[in-house]
Amino acid sequence: MAKILAVDDDKAVLALIKNILQKNGHIVTTISDPSIVEKQQLGKFEIILLDIMMNKLDGFNLCKDIRNKVDCPILFLTAKSKENDIMYGLGVGADDYILKPFGSGELRARINAHLRRENRKKRCVLCFGDVQFDLSGKEITVDNKKLPLTKSEYEICEFLATNRGQVFSKERLYEAIWGFDGEGEPSSIVEHIKNIRAKFSKANINPIETVWGIGYKWT
Repeated sequence: MAKILAVDDDKAVLALIKNILQKNGHIVTTISDPSIVEKQQLGKFEIILLDIMMNKLDGFNLCKDIRNKVDCPILFLTAKSKENDIMYGLGVGADDYILKPFGSGELRARINAHLRRENRKKRCVLCFGDVQFDLSGKEITVDNKKLPLTKSEYEICEFLATNRGQVFSKERLYEAIWGFDGEGEPSSIVEHIKNIRAKFSKANINPIETVWGIGYKWT
């Protein structure tokens, strides 16, 4: 489900868009007067659909006006099929365009494609087999089950995993996690690694290897 804004001075087109997208569970806001678009809370929308040829304000200029206010995809609805028009539209900040007349299947497919793309961008994930890092949420799951790590344990895992294959001494790991001003002892890394391994062992996984006399690495 996504919050979608559709702007077109043809109310029949807006009714069609709303009917199509609501069937997919989306919340659709429609505006037939482009001059009031900037008065909306645009940041709440996940996709914005703009008609190009509108009487009060054409879609090109409206896109220019709102592009620096929103991060979401902007899609043009247009009967203009000339390459120059399309290139200009993309140049002023649009992410895609849908040619009129469009079918319900095409509209749904374009919307869903952009939503999937946005979700992939926002969900920063690192995977190693069944081990998955949610880098935004600072969580690790193993076989889709959250691992109960402390903040320090997670930071050690993330640092080793993002530098997979490299060996780090406990001194270097301590510095990477707590910085030069850390008030603890690098020897605490040994205990953290022990606890991390105990938690991973419940899933029969041991991703951290000891390189004797040197340090640790993510396998």
